[in-house]
Amino acid sequence: MALYSEKVMDHFRNPRNVGILEDANGIGEVGNAKCGDIMKMYLKIEDDVIQDVKFETFGCGSAIASSSMATELIKGKPVSEAMQLTNKAVAEALDGLPDYKLHCSVLAEEAIHAALEDYQRKTEKNGKESEKN
Repeated sequence: MALYSEKVMDHFRNPRNVGILEDANGIGEVGNAKCGDIMKMYLKIEDDVIQDVKFETFGCGSAIASSSMATELIKGKPVSEAMQLTNKAVAEALDGLPDYKLHCSVLAEEAIHAALEDYQRKTEKNGKESEKN
């Protein structure tokens, strides 16, 4: 039996949505001190919908595949739906990860949530500033 599914290998070899979004309005960065993986997610949100998403990941194949799949799962989705993304959903969409690599899907979930929280902080701050004017 293969260690990784075909989907994991495909998203590792051909990751989707890699790079930096210069006009991102939500950015989240997380890391795992144990394994050294670092993920950074960039979101472009308009009218409460994720119009574009990019990522940069320093890590193993499972980390890259998890980042890639997570971006595919939230692109074009409303913010409220993206907030519901779980590491389990990422792992299932990849047709599973070995138990000792599940932390990679957890990092992907955390990076997405961190970027969404950054967006919400910025939106609230901008809303409060507009109320003052």
